Amino acid sequence: MMVAAAINAATPKKRAFSKQNAKSPESAGRLKPPPLALTLVEGRGVVELAATLATRSILRHAPRGDGHSVLVLPGFLASDRSTQPIRRFLDELDYDTHGWGQGQNLGKFYKMREVLEGRLGEIHAKSGQKVSLVGWSLGGVFARYLALVHPDKVRSVITLGSPFAADIHATSAKKLYDLLSNEGPARPGDLEKIAGDLPVPNSSIYTKLDGIVNWKTCIAKPADNAETIEIRLASHVGIGVNPAAFWATADRLAQPEGTFKPFAKSGPFALAYG
Repeated sequence: MMVAAAINAATPKKRAFSKQNAKSPESAGRLKPPPLALTLVEGRGVVELAATLATRSILRHAPRGDGHSVLVLPGFLASDRSTQPIRRFLDELDYDTHGWGQGQNLGKFYKMREVLEGRLGEIHAKSGQKVSLVGWSLGGVFARYLALVHPDKVRSVITLGSPFAADIHATSAKKLYDLLSNEGPARPGDLEKIAGDLPVPNSSIYTKLDGIVNWKTCIAKPADNAETIEIRLASHVGIGVNPAAFWATADRLAQPEGTFKPFAKSGPFALAYG
């Protein structure tokens, strides 16, 4: 299961994408990709999945919400197969979960944006309610874009190891992303909008031991409706199947619509939160 995160970000579109006067990330200084040593031990994600399977009886007691629709978006080079564990977990909590239904995520954000907007629109129309978005890695970047251009359809955004902030070069997967996407550099201002304030509650779940993206690119801008939740000892490949991340995701989804209260970092996995 390969969910490397790479970002070439979103396009100028609609109200939230109308201004192009933001400062470019290149002028703000460069972050570096994670050390090779961290990248080489990303295989520990298998242990995180095993931990989730071993704690299923505990996870059944995770906070429950109102059962609204949740769209789960996979990371770069991944598909809906990679998000099956978290979707199954949310199904057991009675949420109406949906995969993205687009096969393997090959990036191509500028080409995919209308497809993703259509997918969101279908789920919203069917349920008649706002949809929460859970995005793993690059999927989280997509989720933030959707929240910016369709706040009337999005209830909340939860990202897992998503490099939406700071420098797009701070990932070990950038060259591969550029090769497969073939879209050229991000358009001026797009990255800053993705990294900025969102009109809906948003939680960024990350790990400082990420071996694919520099963890500093996962830090949400301070806001009354935003937060950053650290998962200790997690990996990039494993954060989307990590039991502590599952619990935090459930807790965030359980918040009543239109409200936001910071994550308490409590519960059976409290020691896992930084």
